[in-house]
Amino acid sequence: MIMKPLSHERGVRAALRAVARRLMAPTGPAHSPVTTRRPAAHPTSGGRVALVGAGPGEVELLTLRAARLLGEADAVVYDRLVGDDILELIRPGAERYYVGKACGHHSVSQAEIGTLMVRLAGEGRSVVRLKGGDPGVFGRMGEELVALAEAGIETDIVPGISAASGAAAAMGIPLTDRSCAQRLHLVTAHGCRPDQAPDWPSLARRDETLVFYMGLSRASEIAHSLMAAGLPADWPMMLIANASLPDQQALIGTLGDMPARLAETCLPSPCLIMVGRVVALAADSPVLRKAGVSNRDRSDAGA
Repeated sequence: MIMKPLSHERGVRAALRAVARRLMAPTGPAHSPVTTRRPAAHPTSGGRVALVGAGPGEVELLTLRAARLLGEADAVVYDRLVGDDILELIRPGAERYYVGKACGHHSVSQAEIGTLMVRLAGEGRSVVRLKGGDPGVFGRMGEELVALAEAGIETDIVPGISAASGAAAAMGIPLTDRSCAQRLHLVTAHGCRPDQAPDWPSLARRDETLVFYMGLSRASEIAHSLMAAGLPADWPMMLIANASLPDQQALIGTLGDMPARLAETCLPSPCLIMVGRVVALAADSPVLRKAGVSNRDRSDAGA
């Protein structure tokens, strides 16, 4: 069963943009951000880089600090998951550099992204490196921090609402729950090496929520592997794409029936996968009622 929430009012977005413009004025010393400074391996020209999380997609979920930095930046280096509503907050005249990555296709390599940021900051520019979700959660932030540190670039980190948090909120469920999920496990479905696979026995627990990032192409493998490791076929599983956006889509079922459901219903990538008993809480969520999903729809969807 595919579920799509109602679209948001555009007036609220306009109000957010107005707030962002007011925030463009530089903050005083009492509000200066904490920065990461390394001994310079090479002298820079006063530029700096902010690694900024854009949140799960909805512009209203962007942090105020992120909005302010977009309004101040000389250059913005951004990924494909950053939507147009957020890009509209970039200061007119600022340079834009698209470095998006899709499965099997990288427009710019990670090394080239690091080189680009170092060059721009070295020329004295204020740079925002804008990433979907939170930059520290499967966002390759560590690699970029290394490149910036080696060049002696002054760096800030601005966290964003993670994809996992955004997806759970959009579906009206918690990531943890005292009664059924005392643990939360974030897992990437794509390791650095082809032979790098998750430890399925350690993941097949009944007291935790599993969230798999970038897992659409491996959804069936994930379901079968968790069942082989001990979880029952009727264990709740959900796939959600474009979480928090008007075109959000979710597919709710179980480990046993999800491969067949997915074969019948095409979801866009990237897609987040959630496994655990918290998924079943979507059946009675007032958030889904607000989005126009009926009780029968939620029941049929396996929630």
